[in-house]
Amino acid sequence: MKGTTPPGASNELEAAAYVRGMFGRVARRYDLLNHLLSFQTDRYWRFRATLEAEPFLRRPRARVLDLCCGTGDLTLALEKRAGADALIAGGDFCRPMLEQAQRKQRRRGARIEWIECDGLALPFPDGSLDLAALAFGFRNFANYRAALKELRRVLKPGGMLAILEFSTPPNPLVRSLYRFYSETLLPALGGWISGDRGAYTYLPESVKKFPGAELLAAEMEAAGFTRVRFRRMTFGIVALHTGLSG
Repeated sequence: MKGTTPPGASNELEAAAYVRGMFGRVARRYDLLNHLLSFQTDRYWRFRATLEAEPFLRRPRARVLDLCCGTGDLTLALEKRAGADALIAGGDFCRPMLEQAQRKQRRRGARIEWIECDGLALPFPDGSLDLAALAFGFRNFANYRAALKELRRVLKPGGMLAILEFSTPPNPLVRSLYRFYSETLLPALGGWISGDRGAYTYLPESVKKFPGAELLAAEMEAAGFTRVRFRRMTFGIVALHTGLSG
């Protein structure tokens, strides 16, 4: 369980640079494509994640990070469900994505701090966060184990990590249909709308290479998280993993 392996990248620095550049190119059309290509189901997936995280969002003066926040959909959903005194931050290493998130925040009047940061070297003290959440960004890390270690570092004892990520459907028929859609229709439609077919070829490839739900849960436990569990959604296309910092 190493990390993402984009085409042409031979090390972690090159992998990170590829991912940053790719998301920068598609940032303006990213929300449209998320909703369109998931048939709006991505809204439900984020709703389930915020519902699972609600007890941590409601802690007194909760400190919350949405890492790999992209255009801020999950960040805004967390802020809406959080207590009035919660401090919410959205972090991402792709500036064009953060710029899109800031535009949404201004329209909705949300209380969020946006931080341009590297998920493998977070700008937070040890044990400072009640909740760290990621939606569809974890599989793009250049080093999965290092990311889990860093996330555990910044969480308070008893703090929660929630990872919402694409997964491999366990049913062979669903897996076959999903593979056809993601490898054939998604690159064509995503490339046509975004103008970057390479990005929407990389995305399904990254899902196919990403570890299954059971292996990710095992890696979370190996990183020191306790009470690790996962919930499959939409026939296993997506899994929501949660765990507590020891």
